[in-house]
Formats: sequence, structure tokens, C-alpha cells
Amino acid sequence: MDQGSHNGNGAGRFSGEQEMVFPELPERMVCYPDPRLREACAPIEDFDDSVAALAERMLQIMKTGDGVGLAGPQVGVCRRIFVCNPTGRPEDDRVYINPELLDLVGTVEAEEGCLSLPEIRAVIHRARKGRIRAVDVNGEPFEHDGQDLIARIWQHENDHLGGRLIIDRMDATDRIANKKQLAYLEAQFKG
Repeated sequence: MDQGSHNGNGAGRFSGEQEMVFPELPERMVCYPDPRLREACAPIEDFDDSVAALAERMLQIMKTGDGVGLAGPQVGVCRRIFVCNPTGRPEDDRVYINPELLDLVGTVEAEEGCLSLPEIRAVIHRARKGRIRAVDVNGEPFEHDGQDLIARIWQHENDHLGGRLIIDRMDATDRIANKKQLAYLEAQFKG
């Protein structure tokens, strides 16, 4: 999710001396219409130092793109991980692995953008608040409650983990408004 936009699984196994879970860190963002953005992501089951390194690299890429959230598929990693920071302050960096959204209530609409869909904006309906259950980079479970921007980020990034994009949630007016930019992105794609 880009900066200008508006908001249970158990512990994993450590892999010890085995091959790293993520031996190579992503270099850049993946943009539409890259097919990796449409894949449903697999959970992360093993936790080693490479999981934390991946999360840190994702935070760097997100910040470079002036974003507030970034999911695994957006960096070409089809695994259930996303990072976010709704304030831009370093102490608010968050990592969610194998997230599960619960108790989504209320409805609010707001404009959203997406780092993987440059210059695409759409008014998207999301739940106003909810709860997230996830694990951290060490495989430790946690839950948080959130509303407004943070809840919106959770929902946007969780959509990515299921292969869903904001263009799938657009109404007819937004589809028409973004038609030219979507065609441009499709023409630029070199798969």
C-alpha cells in the first residue's frame, strides 16, 4: 500500500543448520501485471535468520517506495508475510507472518494506492476495524487490534497474500479512470 493511501498460526519450527528459508533477498518491487502478484501465498513454517533478513529488506523496499505496507508477492516472494508502518517512525515498523484477520467490523471507504500499481488510485471499501493474529520473525504468535489506517493496511496487504489487487475491488468509475495507466503498465511489462 502506498504512503498516500488511507486503514493464528502457532509458532514455527526453527530450521537450525539446514538450508536457509530465504537464501536470496529481493532486489526490487514487482509491478502489475507480473503473474506473481496473482498467486496465493504459502505459509512460512520454518524460521531462521533469513526470515528476519527478508522482513528487513521488505521494510527497506517499502520505505524507498514511500509506502506504508508491502507484502511478499510484491517483492516476488510468494509467502504469507507482510510489513507495514502507518506513521513512518522507525519504532512503528511491523512484520506480520501467516496473518489471519478476525472480527472485521464497520465499513469505510477511502482512496487507496498500491506500490505494485504505480499511479493507480481507487476508492476502496474496507472494514473500519478488526484484529490480526500472526507470528513474528521468530515464529512467536501475537494479536493486535486496529482501526482506521492500520486496519486498512492489514486488509490491503492480506489481499496481496491471496493474489487479490485493488483493481479487483474497483468500481466501474475507478476502472474507467485508471484504464489508460493499467494499459500502460501492461504494455511495459517484460515477463
